[in-house]
Formats: sequence, structure tokens, C-alpha cells
Amino acid sequence: MVTLDVAAKHGKGKANKRWALAFATIFSATALFSILDQKKEENSGKLLPPTRNSFVLIDVEPPEASFSSIDKTALAAIVKEKNLDQLGGIEGVASALETNIRNGISTTSTSTGAVHDVALRQKAFGSNTYQRPPTKSLTEGFKDITVLMLLLCAALSLGLGIKEHGLKEGWYDGGGIFVAVILTISSSAVGNFIQNRRLERLFKVNSNTINVNVVRDGKQQQIPIFEIVVGDVVFLNTGDQVPADGLLFDGHQLQVDESSLIWEGVSSTDRIQVKSNRNPFLLFGSKVVAAGEDARMLVTSVGMNTTWGAMMTETAINEETPLQAWLNKFASSIAKPALAVLSFLIVVALLVRYFTGNTENEKGNQEFVGSSTKAGAMVNSMVRIIAVAVTIGLVAIPEGLSWAVAVILAYSGNRMIADKVIVRKRSACETMGSATTICILTLNQMKVTKFWLGQDPIGEDPDSSSIATNVLNLIQQGVALNATGTVYRATSGSNNEFCGSPSEKALLSWASLKLGMEMEKLKKNYTILLVEAFNSEKKRSGVSIRRSTITKDDNSTIHVHWKGAAEIILAMCSSYYDVFGRMKDMDGNERTIFEKIIADMAASSLRCLALAHVQIPDQEGHELKEDGLALIGLVGIEDPCRPEVRKAVDDCQKAGVNVTMITGDNVFVAREIATECGILRLDDQDMNDTEAVVEGEVFRNYTREERLEKVEKIRVMARSSARDKLLMVKCLKEKCHVVAVAGGGTNDSQALKEADIGLCMGIMGTQVAKESSDIIILDDNFASIPRVLGWGRCVYNNIQKIIQLQLTVNIAALVINIVEAVSAREISFTVLKLLWVNLIIDTLGALALATEQPTKELLIEKPPPVMSRTTTQAQPLITNIMWRNILFQALYQVIAILILQFSGESIFHVNERVKDTMILSTSVLCQVFNQVNARRLEKKNVFKGIHKNKLFLGIIGMTIILQMAVVEFLKKFTDSERLSMGQWGACLGIAFLSWPIGWVVKCIPVSDKPFVMHLSSMVGF
Repeated sequence: MVTLDVAAKHGKGKANKRWALAFATIFSATALFSILDQKKEENSGKLLPPTRNSFVLIDVEPPEASFSSIDKTALAAIVKEKNLDQLGGIEGVASALETNIRNGISTTSTSTGAVHDVALRQKAFGSNTYQRPPTKSLTEGFKDITVLMLLLCAALSLGLGIKEHGLKEGWYDGGGIFVAVILTISSSAVGNFIQNRRLERLFKVNSNTINVNVVRDGKQQQIPIFEIVVGDVVFLNTGDQVPADGLLFDGHQLQVDESSLIWEGVSSTDRIQVKSNRNPFLLFGSKVVAAGEDARMLVTSVGMNTTWGAMMTETAINEETPLQAWLNKFASSIAKPALAVLSFLIVVALLVRYFTGNTENEKGNQEFVGSSTKAGAMVNSMVRIIAVAVTIGLVAIPEGLSWAVAVILAYSGNRMIADKVIVRKRSACETMGSATTICILTLNQMKVTKFWLGQDPIGEDPDSSSIATNVLNLIQQGVALNATGTVYRATSGSNNEFCGSPSEKALLSWASLKLGMEMEKLKKNYTILLVEAFNSEKKRSGVSIRRSTITKDDNSTIHVHWKGAAEIILAMCSSYYDVFGRMKDMDGNERTIFEKIIADMAASSLRCLALAHVQIPDQEGHELKEDGLALIGLVGIEDPCRPEVRKAVDDCQKAGVNVTMITGDNVFVAREIATECGILRLDDQDMNDTEAVVEGEVFRNYTREERLEKVEKIRVMARSSARDKLLMVKCLKEKCHVVAVAGGGTNDSQALKEADIGLCMGIMGTQVAKESSDIIILDDNFASIPRVLGWGRCVYNNIQKIIQLQLTVNIAALVINIVEAVSAREISFTVLKLLWVNLIIDTLGALALATEQPTKELLIEKPPPVMSRTTTQAQPLITNIMWRNILFQALYQVIAILILQFSGESIFHVNERVKDTMILSTSVLCQVFNQVNARRLEKKNVFKGIHKNKLFLGIIGMTIILQMAVVEFLKKFTDSERLSMGQWGACLGIAFLSWPIGWVVKCIPVSDKPFVMHLSSMVGF
């Protein structure tokens, strides 16, 4: 037996060649065996028995789908250029992709042996994943002008050191600076790497939470968005984000919002009509704001081959937060020029000292002795002086603040994931803590509790047995066919799954479970002719249908169904069905009765919807009839206030944050829900204030001046549209509020995007809302909002602590060096020592203070000021309290170090090298003790809760150990000497005094007027 494995390649031509090769192989093998048989018979020895039956087993791989008629470039051009002519329309594209438009792609073997595999499509057209911007490499840090200047000074120091002291001893200073600079850049690079890893994990979490409905093998199923392949058939509903580039081939009046694609001339209020016969082109990232029944698209491009993917490859993504931008601006526009002047003054002072003979070399000899000084020695001294002065100025620039902010944001973001909160945009962490108003757009936990048929209630728990058959059929038609939601049939042992908006899910659940509605059966029995999708302006949706199988009684009849806000649908009706299923005319008295029923349901906090119907002859065309309808019934949907909502609202109000509810319900329902949730209080003047509860239309019709005057008094806005929500957010921002918006519906997306912080519910929220938000609450728990608020304030507070710590050490070191330079003394903080202190503060100090957790005190204080991306109100980031702490601690450190510099040798009876070592150790330990002081900017008890933060204590201990190791084992680099236990105790004692000094300083009152106001206005604190 011979086994031949003949592998087929793509394409029919190559497959035929393979078959020809197989045939030739078989023929040759047969001939060979025949000759062998003859030889065996002639062999008298008969060593082997003759082979009577010979055969060949061939394993031929079936040819794979080649998609030879089209490639990913041509597919991408279809949507980009909006041209289908060359490929024969949508059917031609589907044929080229070997996709059945009705049944989708095939993932199983067919009778012909063809395998349409997902992996094959991914190989041919790419996967639906996107390349994140490359992480910053280590070399990025060397492009900074400050780093380049430090490296230049290090090179000068290295050259001079080797020239004067030889290679063995002369490389320490310059080499030490090089090592310190590289360590600083490396710590920043490691921080960036950790942050990017966090963002990648966040991207994976986001991707795993986005599921898309597709058809494969004729079955509808949900798959993660990144598993979509070219050729997939995808269902689109209102609120979805288009998951890839594609073509619409089924659906009615699909409307999309392409403003997120950042195209010129497209605003968030522009809606593009997409139709299968005209403009069927859909772009990834577009948001479906209105979709009819069974809207389906054929995927043509995925991942980086989409229009959005191509655009992202050409666009630089800036993830710098507003606070980081402000700190960089501060360093570049204020700190650098000021320190350049100071460096110049230091150079002048040192040159004066040198040329007046007040400097000595290492042997104690005067460096400049007039004309007897060699020119080479003079040049070396001057270069060394300039290098030292410039380096001191550069090191004193607070460059590490921006990186410290990134560390705090990264750490806080990771901790918030544990609280079921995902931060999509880092700037939201900074801004959330400063929120002054939170607008709640939805609560979204609805169920049907009442149904009125005519003027009679059908029990508290209505079912099919209490409803006339003809009316029951109309209800089932109106709910199933005039809907954007879907019912997924349950498998054995599980419940039905309902998808759609909260009110849609409530109706579908009620009609399916109580009234026996079979959605799939109704869709097969009726053909949808025209759809008017629901929108927040008209607050209604309609559909016209006709039986798929025409009967004698129904051959020329079209059914028109309407559903929407009860008072709006009621105005379209001229008749109604009674409890026995009879149609009756509606006169003025009956209309008044229905209006009272609607008002009573609203007073019971029920959202009231109406169902209406009319039959029209086919000759009247397919336009949706909007008058002369028959009212089928009134449905009362309860949106209960969950137990945690009232406490969450109370926590926000105690934190000084105003809570405003914006809803589509009528005034009565909105007022009742707001009272139940604690937004309106019975003992509050807002309950009796007519301006506290308004309708969206009333607010919209105010003049701009009236809106700005009344917007802060509004606690509830009822019957609001998407435009009203957006207008409310804009007005609050104009009044200098920092606005957070919590929502999840498609109509909330514009308000979420416009707000300073957009919070979206992860379960109930639509994909459009999630993409428009900054923060996603994964468990839909409203109690998470105060936690997010606490984390935001904690982030802001921790950033202030880092700024206070960094400015304290920079100011102290700069003043000390200036005083020593002009007083003809050796400078205590050499370049290497300053770099070491800064390295400790920028890395370990930032990490220590980043680990501070939110406290209850943060939620009983007023919202702090913010460097908001939209709010124009000027507020100080560095408060008067911080300036007080900075100046007094810096003053203490200046006094302590100068005493050691001028009198340390006599006080402790040590030589100069030991004194310099004590100065370095004292300075580092002062920063360690000052880190504890920085834990509480205002509170005197800085030790409260410190035992719970094990990481903070561990970093403090690590800093002390590192300093001792540097002194004891790296004395060559730092030009230091080992210290005795008594000398270490003296350093610790001096640093310890910063604690009682900090306690006393916090007793000093400060003014509310911002410190250095002129500086604040110049740099925009």
C-alpha cells in the first residue's frame, strides 16, 4: 500500500494540476508494481510472496475557498469610495465573498467539500482587531531638552574628571550623572509600560463585553465583536455601534451618526439615512440612532482595513491628561525661564568667587592666582562652573510631576476595576472628583404592572385569558412587529432572553410571558412595509404590515400600528376598543376619562405607553396613517427606585454635588420618581418651587438668558429629548459647573459626550452610549457613582500631595545652592546628589502617595477645583494651604542644611566628607518624613489609617534602606563616607522634627484669597 498526500492549493487551476499529478503518480506506481511482480515470479528463490492485489490510497485535501475574484483592498474601496457598480451590487459582493445573504457564512463542510472557515477569512481579509499606538521606547526620554542638557553636562564633567584625575578616579562624577539620568528615564519608561499594559487589559475587557448578533449556518447567534470576519451578516438595532465597514441590504429607514469619525462638516446632530437601494454604505464606529425591523449588513472590511482603521494609522493619539498638560506648560513656560535666570546668577556668583581667589582645589590651594594661572586650567574651571550651575537649574525643574500624575492615574484605574468601574479616559479620573452636578438620565429596571383595555383595568397582573381574541392579536402584532428589541427563545432549563431598550424589554417580556406572543411566528406571518423608528422628539414609533400569505379576508388590507407616549398616541385616536373587543367612537367625555387614567398612572410613578391601530386599503399606499386610529390599550410600566439609589443620591448631595434627573417621562411620573429617589425632598423648598421641575419643551423655549438664570434651580426635567439633555449640560457648563452625566440610552450619547465626565451603565447601556462615555459602571449599580466620585477626589488629592512634596524639595535645594554659591562656600547639592534626591521623590515618593485610598472625609467636603477640559473658571491647583506647608517645610530644610553646611564640622566633630554625607542623608530623610506629612494636607493627624496602607509603609522602608545602601556601599559615586550609628541618629532626629513642625504649621490660618494671584492668572492655575 502506498499513501500519497496530495495537498490542494487555492484556485481551480492549481487544483486540476494536483489531480493530474495524482493520476500520473497512480499510473507510474501501478506500472512499477507490475514489473516487480514479474521479477518475483521469475525468481526461483521465491524470497517474497507475489503481490496479487495492489492499490494506492490517496489523501487529497479539498481546495480551500480562494476569494480570487476580490481582495481586501478592493473591498475597502467599496465603502470608502461609495461605489458598487464594478462588483455588481450587493449581490455581486456577497457572491464574491461566498456568503449566503440569508443564512450567512458557513462554518461547516458542505456536500461539495468546500470549507468556509472563519480562520480562512481572517487570513485572507484580516481580523477585527486594531493596533494600539506603539508604546514609547526608552529613547523617547532622550529627546527631551532637559535630559539632553543634563547629558551634555555629564559629558563635560566626565571629560574634565578624567583629564584631572585619570580614568580610574575621574569618571565617577560624570559617570554617576549618566547613571542617574538613565535611571530616571528608565523609571519613566517602566511607568509608561505599566500604564500601556493596563490600557491593553482595559481594551480586552471592553472587547469581551461587546457582543454582536450575526447569522452563521442559518442560525442567529451572538459573538464577540473581534470575532467578526469579512462576509458575516450582522443584525443592527437602535443603540448599536456598527462593528465593521459594510453594506446594508435589509432594513427600513436606518439612521446613523458618523460624528465620532471626526470628519469635517459632520456634527453630532447630523443623521445620515442609509438605505439598501440607495446609499447602503456603513462605516465602523458609526452609531445607529434609528433602526427598523431586521436591519442587516454584509461585512466588507474589518480591523485596520476599515475606513476608521486607515484613519487611525494617520492620526497621532494624544493621551496626555489636562493636568499633565498644565504641569508641562508650567515647567516649560514658567519654571524653565525662571530657573534659567537663577542659573545665570549662580554662574556669575561662582565666576566672581573664582576670579577673586575664593575657590580652592582638592589640595587646598587657591585655584586662580592671577597671571600665573594656566589658560588650560582656567578654561577647565570655567567649564566646570558653568556645567554645575546649569545642571543645578535643570535638576530643580519639576519635570517629574507629569510622570507622577501618570503613576497615580494608573494605580487608581487598576483599583477602580476591582470596584466594577472601567475608566476609558484617564482625564476622567482627574475631573470626576471636581464634579459639582450629576445628571441622571435613566434608572432602567422596568416591568409592566398595569394594563387598561378601553376604560377598564385588566387586573394587576394582566394575562391573555382576560383579553378579547381580536384585541389580543392586535396587541401581539403591535408589540412584536413595532419593536427594535428581540426575544431569544430559551433552551431547556433556561429563561427567554429579551434584548432592547428597558421599555422595549418590559413590553416584550409582558407580551411573551403573559400574553403568549410568539415573535418569530408573527415575523413569518407578516411582511413589514414601512417603519418609522422611535425618536426622542416625537416619542412614538410606527409600522405598516401586511400578511405574508394573502387570504380572502385580508387580501387588500394593510395594518398600521403605533406605539409611544400615551398622551401623544391618544391625540391621534378617534376610537377605542372596549373590554369586549368592540370598537367605539371616542368623544370628548371619553377622551377626558382616558386623560385621567393616564394622569393617575403617572401619579403612581408608572410610565404610560399607548398602543393604537388602524386598517387601511392597499390602494392608499404605504404611508403611515397618523390620525383616525383606534386605541388598543394603555400600558403602565414601573421603573422602580432601587434601594441603593436613594442612599447614593444622599451621598452625592452630602458631598456637595447637585443631582438632577432628566427623563422622558411626563411631569407627574418624573416628580414621583425624583421624590422616591431623594432628588426632591418633602421638606425641601424644591418640592413647592415651580422652577425645580420643568418639561424639556419649556426649558428649550426659554431664552438663553432665562436658561442660564434658571438652570441651577432645576432638579427634574421631564419629557426631555436628546436635544434638551444636551442643552442642559451646555448651560450648566456655561455656569462654570463641572458636569457628570450618568446614562445608558442611545439618546443619551450626545449629553454623555458633551459632559465633563460621561458615566455609562455597562449592562443596560447601549454600545453608542458606552463609546460616548468616559467611565463605564460594569454592574449598573448606581451606588458605584459615589465610589467613583470618591476615587476622583482621591486622585486629585494625591496629585496635590505629590506637587507639595516635589516643590518642597526643589525650592529647598535651589535656595540652599544659591545661598552657598554667593557666600563663597562649597555647594552642598552637587549634580549627582540632586539627581539622586529627585529620583527618590519622582519614583518612590509618587508610588507611596499614589497608594492612598479614598476616605469618608473626602465625600463630606466641597468639590475641589479642577483643570477641566471645558470649564473656564480659573481655580488654584496649588492652594494657600499647600503654599503654607511648602514654604514652612522648605524653610526648615534650608535652615537645617545650612547649619550643617556652615557649622556641621564643629557641632559633630567630623571632617568635611562626613559632613557632606550627613547633609545628603538628612535631606533624603527629610523628604521621607515629609511624605508622611503630605498624607494629610489640612488635617493635623497625619498618621490616621497609615497602618492600613502596607504598601505606603513598605515604600518608606525601601527608601530608607536605599539611602543607607548608597552611603555605605556607593561612596565613590556620591563622594561620601560611612556614617556611625550616632551620626545616622542625628540625621534621623533632624528629619523627625519635620513632623512636629508640620503639626504646628497647620495651626496657622490661611487666607481664602489665592496666593500669588498674578502668577495664577498668568499660567491659568
